[in-house]
Amino acid sequence: MMLQQQRETLHYLRLIEHEMPKLVAYRKPFIPPTSAAPLVVRSLSYGGEPHPATTKRVVVVAVDDLPLKDEAAIHRIKLLAGPRWAPRPPLDGGISNLDNWGNGYIKISCENFPRPEMNLSWASDTLGRLIQEANRPGKSKLDDVPLDLRHIFARARKAKNGEHLRGRIYSRPTIYDFPKEWLPPAATSDSN
Repeated sequence: MMLQQQRETLHYLRLIEHEMPKLVAYRKPFIPPTSAAPLVVRSLSYGGEPHPATTKRVVVVAVDDLPLKDEAAIHRIKLLAGPRWAPRPPLDGGISNLDNWGNGYIKISCENFPRPEMNLSWASDTLGRLIQEANRPGKSKLDDVPLDLRHIFARARKAKNGEHLRGRIYSRPTIYDFPKEWLPPAATSDSN
């Protein structure tokens, strides 16, 4: 058994040494996504093992990256998305929290169909219908409706991390909010 393990180890070491350099020919440079491709698609994989969650697809997109005509269309898409809209990027959405939040993010997920491509197609078509309805010309009945934030406050209360206190949903304090006059005076480099 020890000899068999050594043979397997040597086999893989030979592969690393002789075959891996050939993969350089297939290397592609990383090109970050542009505004022409604003969607982030998330999927789950269990290493080839069958699982019901592998068919699920999640689409996350920033409202600022959508082809919306004006401020009224931005307000309408937030209303139409309902609880699928959030002012912050979703934690499991694949978007960095360092990005500028702007008008928030829309997250649409689907796992109703047996194939992953069908679920992704449904989520993408739903987003397309939302954009089309938000860009509909003329005055809409939705223009005067205020934005409903109950789902955001409920999520903050459920998380129990203090965001529901004193209106911190949009503006949680950061280190940059600390008053500069409270800091001690900076030590000069001349004092040795």
